[in-house]
Amino acid sequence: MARTARRTAVGVIYRHSRECTDRDLCGNRCNTSHTPWEAWVYSKRDKKKIRQRFDSQAAARGWRIDALKAVKDKKLRAPTSKTLRQEVDEWLSGARDGRILNRRKQRYKPSVLRLYDMALRKRVLDELGDRRLADIDHGDLLELKEELLGAGCSASTIRNAFVPLQAIYRRAVRNGTVPMNPALDLELPTPESRKRAATPAQALELLETLGDLRPLWATAFYAGLRRGELQALRVRNVDVEADTLGVEKGWDPIDGEILPKSEAGVRQVFLLDTLQPLLTPLVEDRPPDAFVFGGPTSPFDARSTERKARRLWSAENGKRLKRTEETGAEAVLVEWFGLHEARHSFSTFMDHAGISETRADRYMGHSALGVAGRYRHLLPGQISEDAKRVDEYLLGSTAGKVVELKRPAVG
Repeated sequence: MARTARRTAVGVIYRHSRECTDRDLCGNRCNTSHTPWEAWVYSKRDKKKIRQRFDSQAAARGWRIDALKAVKDKKLRAPTSKTLRQEVDEWLSGARDGRILNRRKQRYKPSVLRLYDMALRKRVLDELGDRRLADIDHGDLLELKEELLGAGCSASTIRNAFVPLQAIYRRAVRNGTVPMNPALDLELPTPESRKRAATPAQALELLETLGDLRPLWATAFYAGLRRGELQALRVRNVDVEADTLGVEKGWDPIDGEILPKSEAGVRQVFLLDTLQPLLTPLVEDRPPDAFVFGGPTSPFDARSTERKARRLWSAENGKRLKRTEETGAEAVLVEWFGLHEARHSFSTFMDHAGISETRADRYMGHSALGVAGRYRHLLPGQISEDAKRVDEYLLGSTAGKVVELKRPAVG
């Protein structure tokens, strides 16, 4: 038996449940298992009605008022038969081509799109891919999120699955493909922060274990470059005379040289006295386009380089453990810090050295937020002044800051 309807206002209908035996006497209170209120508007462009279901009459009327204006402004269309899988393919293709931009109006990084593609196909499309885009509601996505949580997926895994889905539905709403965004207010879990910062002593201690990889880790510790920026750093970007490092590009393992993460990523960073003796041998008498950390045509491989660094670090800790077994003293082991943690350490060093947050964000390549950040600029001589402050902090020459450290040896 089909559900019956009762019209209460133009464009708003109460849909009675199947169990309702007398819709004239139930007073619109028969529902216990479905969303009863339906609102609709007519789209001349599509020659169809656009319908939406709600729990209350007020919500249905409110939606209809907004929908009438959206149809008139050509921002709302009748649902199509396009599936979520088809929309995902179209969105990924447009993002790769640069036609679809992120929320900062910038192109998506290739590595980000590969991550989104994998997450969507592995955790979303098998469940919802063949459903019509307009038929998926908030409850469907909430149920999927709870299933992933129940399966033991980490917070970052769940976010990687739903963040692209939110972007896809934002675009679909703007294009009028769907009337509402079901991906809003999903309350995605926040990953626990696993990032740490080294003290100057810990940084120096780790660097002394890394052998020929010391300049690479030192550039992360003392200049704050991202891994891809370290890979893309060329000899011409290291200006020993001006004591600056120029960051122009990033590196993607598949697409090669790419633009940095944001416009703020193109920047000048001071070359500290602590770092200069380690970098100078890598840039002297080398072609300008050669990679500082790599060969003439290709940079270092991130995975194999980290494995080698960990082996060197582990070997040093092994020696320390052996010595303590012989002497009976308590072992003092070297702490490990990856390249990204080394970058965080540089930000911490600047903070402790008294560099302003605005200038520190520029050196780190963070996007400036707000009007104040866009109106403040580095004055001539400011880079060298900030470099002096950080060098003084690292070498302990500012009273009461740190115990004085020796400069890293070269060779």
